[in-house]
Order: sequence, then structure tokens, then C-alpha cells
Amino acid sequence: MNKTLKVIALTAVVLTAAVVRQRSLADSAGAQPFGLTSRTVSKPYLSMPELAGGKFPPLLSLTGAFDNVRTLTPNRSLIPYELIVAFWSDGAAKSRWISVPQGKIRFSPTGEWGFPDGTVFVKHFDLPIDDTNPTVKRRLETRLLVRDRHGGVYGVTYKWRPDNSDADLLTGSVQENIAIKTASGTRTQTWYYPSPKDCLTCHTSNAGGTLGVKTRQMDRDITYPSGVTDNQLRAWNHAGLFDTALRDSKIAALPKLAGPTDPARSLEDRARSYLDANCSQCHRPGGAVANFDARYDTPLANQGLIGGPVVIDENLDRPRVIAPNDIWRSILFMRVNTDDSIKMPPLARMTIDTAGVELLRQWIESMPGPPVLAPPSISPPGGSFDKAVTVTLQEAEPDAVIHYTIDGSEPTTSDPVYAAPFPLTVPQVVRARAYKPGFTRSITAQQVFIPKG
Repeated sequence: MNKTLKVIALTAVVLTAAVVRQRSLADSAGAQPFGLTSRTVSKPYLSMPELAGGKFPPLLSLTGAFDNVRTLTPNRSLIPYELIVAFWSDGAAKSRWISVPQGKIRFSPTGEWGFPDGTVFVKHFDLPIDDTNPTVKRRLETRLLVRDRHGGVYGVTYKWRPDNSDADLLTGSVQENIAIKTASGTRTQTWYYPSPKDCLTCHTSNAGGTLGVKTRQMDRDITYPSGVTDNQLRAWNHAGLFDTALRDSKIAALPKLAGPTDPARSLEDRARSYLDANCSQCHRPGGAVANFDARYDTPLANQGLIGGPVVIDENLDRPRVIAPNDIWRSILFMRVNTDDSIKMPPLARMTIDTAGVELLRQWIESMPGPPVLAPPSISPPGGSFDKAVTVTLQEAEPDAVIHYTIDGSEPTTSDPVYAAPFPLTVPQVVRARAYKPGFTRSITAQQVFIPKG
């Protein structure tokens, strides 16, 4: 190459670099400081084994996740992160960190991200134990989820000691009753500590192994230990964690979940986001035996949620995954709104997320459809009685008519109309249903009575 051509080529390189730099500066013009000024590469696996069959550190202090467990000071290479919508964990407050070894996170604007082998996710749980002062918390557990050297994951739980000096490895699941102070005394809340096997119930290969760390959950601001508040995607991108370079101006356009109380997002967006965070790890193609897809990435029309058929009908008439404007026939709502054997999610949930239930209720009742009658109340509750029992039926809707049976058959409009309390002297199954013109009939209420006298 002659001298003139060399000069032209060098000039072109310099101009190209200048243009790229100018675009980069323009893209970040006026932006706040970055939350992460640089990337600190973590030791792969920290001090955890490369596979689930390896030897686990018996104490949290030996895992390499924390420089000081008593003060909960993380290893300097751990990066804190937060989610837009957290999985319901019985009211616990959670802190999260990630340890990323050499390599890049495989970024995707939708779906799941891919992580280098040896990545460790750390999640810590504190439970408020004073209803009159929610700032009073007790340390319960710290979980580690590890991306193993085969590209899978394994999880372990460390249960904190009462003096917060350290946390001990659990090899199986444990339940503990915890006293919670109330305004009038105390109540008891049961906490479930998951086993390594339990972890894989939700952290499935079908869901990518990891759950929360993805674009639609991470596209939010967080205040870093430096005191700088920054968008997590912007900060991680600047620190070189992704295999794809993101432009600041494009981050705002990426799809993201809606916070449950975000006034700028629709009720539908907020409810679907809640289902994504709490249900989509299992309810997706290739997952749980069900007919719906809870992922927010899937368009609502393709999710099989509204009017979708169910696999287990819970003995309801005309049940659906979500029945428009009908919480009583919405199996999804029924299973979220209970803590008995049919509860969803089925694992490590001992209480009902009342705020989440209310969000789903509002969404379902905002859907078009005729008004629906609530099932009649039957009192007293069924059970065994030492003598004859008098049964009372009630319906909240004025002018609704209750039809009932005492032989266990399904009530129809051909059955007796309830007019007054009635006695039972022998074992009977009382079933009742409410009717009113212009309303969808109620589902059937049922109680079993066994009087002995």
C-alpha cells in the first residue's frame, strides 16, 4: 500500500472511531452516572461445587458469597439486583445478588437469558415479625442457585441461626412456626425452608433454570451501594456483562413487566405481570399439565387464560382458567386464593398473597359479562353434632332465590326454594345454589352434616 492509500485508510479508521464515539456520547448525553463503573469478575462457583453431587460448604460463611455474614456484607464481586415483580414468599423481604464469572450473559429482549457456568445467584430472606412495626425483621434463610458446569442449575438453602452468627446448610426441607407480634398479642406463621430437590421444582430446565433475571424483570432502576441510581440494564451493559451491546436510547423500548401498583400501567398489564412472576416458571409450553401459558411475553389472546378450559374442574359447573367477570368459576383465582391442598404455587407458600389476590379479582371483575351471584352461605359449618342441627341459608344479593337439596344432588330450579331455617336429624349433604334474572347463577355451596341425635 502506498503512502497516500495508507493516509486515506488511517483517516477512515479515525473518522469511523470518532463517529462511533460521537454516537455513544450522544446516546448517553444527559444521562445519570452509571451504577456500575466497572465489572469485577467473580471466581467461578465461588466456593460451591461445580455439580450438585459435590461437597457443599456446611456454613454460609464458607460459600464465598459474603465477606461478613453477620453484617450480611457481600463479596465485592457480587452485584445487587432487584425485580419489577417479586415472587410471593409469604411476606418476606428479599435481597438479591449475582456473581458472574469470566464470560458474558447471553442477552435476549424476550424470554430467558443465558449465564456462564459458575454463575451464582444469592437470595436472602428476612421476615417481618411485628405487625405493629414492619421494620422489625428476623433473618430466616439464604438460598444459593448455581449454574453448574453442565449448563444446568442446582439450589441449596442455608438456615440462619438465632444469633445471626451464621447459617447452616439444609439437606432436606424444614418447617418452622414463627411467632409474630400483633396489636393484641401474637400469631403464628409457618415458614417452609426448601430442600435442594424443592428448588428444582420451580427452577426447571424448561424455564431456563434461572427465573427472575431477564429483561422484562430487570428493566428498572436500582440504587447501588455507591449511592448512584441507574437502570439495571444500562448499568450491566456499561459494565460489559452482556454479549450484546445495548444503546441507552433503546432500553426504554424493551418489553417489561408492570409493577402491581404502577398507576401508569393498565390493570390487565399488572395482573398478567403478576402471573408471569408467580406462575410462568411452570405454566408454559412443556411445563405443568395445564392449558394456559402464564408468560407475559405471550400475547394475551394466545395464553389460554380468559375462557380457557381447565384440566381439573374442582367440581364446578362451567369452570374456566379465568371466567370473565366470574371469580367463582375462575380456577386460577380459586387456587391462588387458598392455602389448602389445591393452592398455587404449591410449594413454599404457606399464606395467601392478599394484595395479589385483590389485583386478580379486580382484573377478572373488570372483564365484560353479566353479574354473577356469590354462592349461598350455609351455617353453621358442616361437621358432627351431638343432636339435631338447624341449618340456615343466606344470599348476599337482594331478591335472589336459593334452591337447595339435602340428598347431595345438584340443586336446580325444580328443587325446593329456601324460605326458613330447617332441622336435620340424620346425616345429610346440604347443597344450595342462588338464582336471579339477569345474573349468572351461583356455583353450588355444600356442607356435610352428621347429627347424632
